Amino acid sequence: MRIDQCLPDFAKHDAIGNHVLRARSALRNAGFESDIWADRIDQRLAGEARHYSEYPVTRQEILIYQLSTDSDMVPWLIDRVASGTTLLSNYHNITPAQFFRRWEPQIARRLEVARHQMAELAPFTDYAIGVSEFNRAELEAIGYRSTAVAPLMMDLGDIQAAKPEGSRLASAGPRERGARWLFVGRIAPNKCQHDLVASFAVYRRLFDPDASLTLVGSPSSFRYLRAVRKLADDLDLGSSFDHRDNLRFTELVDCYGRADVLVCLSEHEGFCAPLIEAMAMAVPVVAYRAAAVPETVADAAVLLDDKDPLAVAQAVAQLMTDPDRRAALVERGSSRASDFSTASNEETFVRRVSSWLQSASSRPR
Repeated sequence: MRIDQCLPDFAKHDAIGNHVLRARSALRNAGFESDIWADRIDQRLAGEARHYSEYPVTRQEILIYQLSTDSDMVPWLIDRVASGTTLLSNYHNITPAQFFRRWEPQIARRLEVARHQMAELAPFTDYAIGVSEFNRAELEAIGYRSTAVAPLMMDLGDIQAAKPEGSRLASAGPRERGARWLFVGRIAPNKCQHDLVASFAVYRRLFDPDASLTLVGSPSSFRYLRAVRKLADDLDLGSSFDHRDNLRFTELVDCYGRADVLVCLSEHEGFCAPLIEAMAMAVPVVAYRAAAVPETVADAAVLLDDKDPLAVAQAVAQLMTDPDRRAALVERGSSRASDFSTASNEETFVRRVSSWLQSASSRPR
């Protein structure tokens, strides 16, 4: 049996692109034929996928659509279903448009289109998998008939294997001064880096004037990035604030290895892989309780119900000055990260697909 995947954008060093590659490997290892079809393909991945316009017209197998953004593929997918193809979806989250309206109206319109297309595909989709329960519930609310959860597939082994010699793990404890804050993820309004900068400024003023903050990630909105940088300037953060983009993998791992804490104040996440990456690198996590974040971290992070800068700063300060609590949190984080091992996540994904296939084959036609 053949189960192919299709997606709008197949990008190198991208969470969804990596997920797709691991899903293909998992499907092939389970005995399925499986290839990848995409609209826009990163040249560095040219040998891994073909353009969806080349998809064999007579093929009537199963397609898994990696749902995450607007796409010209949607009418094509509906036509494929009309021609006998069975459509499944793997939902990675679509950011609500309101986060971008102020900053990037064009992106906001695209997000609205993506939400519309997501609803449009519901009656044509036989089975949909969310990477979190938060996403699965959204699929169900929109009208997808049959849904399940299978986590995002990551390779934490790559991160742990590349751990720099200078990394400071829980056994070494946090430094008394000069705590290094880290955030990894797109610079985007829904991720609320402005709240992070404000909280960090309070932390420096009240608890640790030698602290530093590094934001790692490409900007989804240059207007928002400029606003975040201006806020940092207005708060006189100077060289204590740094934004880094286009990092090599080893440079990203080095950022994790040198961090004392990863702080995430995002208001909308469908999974948030950097939370698990930080845990795998023995970096404690302080995060705002929103969207899928609580289920991703479980009991392995300090979860905040209040994003007031003073509340955030105090939470980080308490963690930095309590070695026992920090060590316990890092230990729970290591355990939580192990729940997302490549083998475990691939097995879960294949089990969800296989279970649906068995159920579908037993239904009367």
